[in-house]
Amino acid sequence: MERNYLRGIIETLLFITDKPLSVKKIVELIEDHEVTEEVVQQLIDELATDYLKISALEIRHVAEGYQIATKPEYSEYVRRLYRERTALRLSPAALETLAIIAYRQPVTKAEIEETRGVDCSGVLETLLEKKLIKIVSRKEVIGRPLLYGTTQEFLKYFGLTSLSDLPPLEQFIEQNIEEEQQENPAEETKNNLEFDNNNL
Repeated sequence: MERNYLRGIIETLLFITDKPLSVKKIVELIEDHEVTEEVVQQLIDELATDYLKISALEIRHVAEGYQIATKPEYSEYVRRLYRERTALRLSPAALETLAIIAYRQPVTKAEIEETRGVDCSGVLETLLEKKLIKIVSRKEVIGRPLLYGTTQEFLKYFGLTSLSDLPPLEQFIEQNIEEEQQENPAEETKNNLEFDNNNL
């Protein structure tokens, strides 16, 4: 397959997808035995370099895959255009619960509630509906309670490649609060959360 044509295929796939594509998935979609993961990775790297030089878009490595996205300095204008459609609001309770799951996973509902000190049934349902968390298994103890963990959607939402990229807990909370303040500059934020790292 001609190199420039192959490059165009990869660029098209990264542009049109609504979720990050792995190199392996791209190879599967191309269906050409001469197109290897090494070749695809090389072309993605070339595209990423070119985008950085000439475009308001960038090729972002996130959630173990690649996707074309708006550069951070222009994201505010995308939010203004699609404010209602793209907003994913996290209440303080949801953010706190999500942070506990992210940093302690796999974790049970009882363990989350022990840390938070309140019932989290409703919050867990909300996070499951938003596909930010999932049930990963059951704990091998009496009653075999469900164990929760984060999802690929969680990585995508927070712009992470993998869980190893999680920032310090305080930064995780502060970043989400700052983004909400930017979207609602006239409102006083109510997300003053305190965490005891010794409990996480």
